[in-house]
Amino acid sequence: MGAWLRKKPVDDVNPDDVPTGQIPAAIIAEADGETSPSEGTEAVDAASKTDVESTTTGPADLEQALADRQALIQLCLYALDRARSGGVVERLEHGLAGIGVRALRPDGQRFDPTVHEAGGAVATEDPALEGLVAETEVVGFADHERVLRAPIVIVYAKKAL
Repeated sequence: MGAWLRKKPVDDVNPDDVPTGQIPAAIIAEADGETSPSEGTEAVDAASKTDVESTTTGPADLEQALADRQALIQLCLYALDRARSGGVVERLEHGLAGIGVRALRPDGQRFDPTVHEAGGAVATEDPALEGLVAETEVVGFADHERVLRAPIVIVYAKKAL
């Protein structure tokens, strides 16, 4: 029994029960695959079997899984809004993108009130910029094609005379 599991102190009855910090050669040989087939574990068939039935139990489980997914996405968005580290924000956005939730930063795109929320305007004399998104104030998110949160943007507007 290992020293950390021993309940009684080492005594004269079992003086060999003292930890040495060394690994016996037999254990190293086994780990290196140097044991004969009669020693150690036996070979087994592949774990996957073709006759295994599906573990899906029904629509209630799917509904619960989808509800759990939505709750986790909302929790991630909450964390993103409060994260102070750019690395944490990047990691969360990358993780969300892996499940189909993408960040919406429409900088340079034409302002569309159906998918963007105007948070302000910046004056421009360039007619080519008028109506384009100058900057994203608050990042939006979409779950595949469904907008979860519209981005809040600053829009270029014609400079008043």
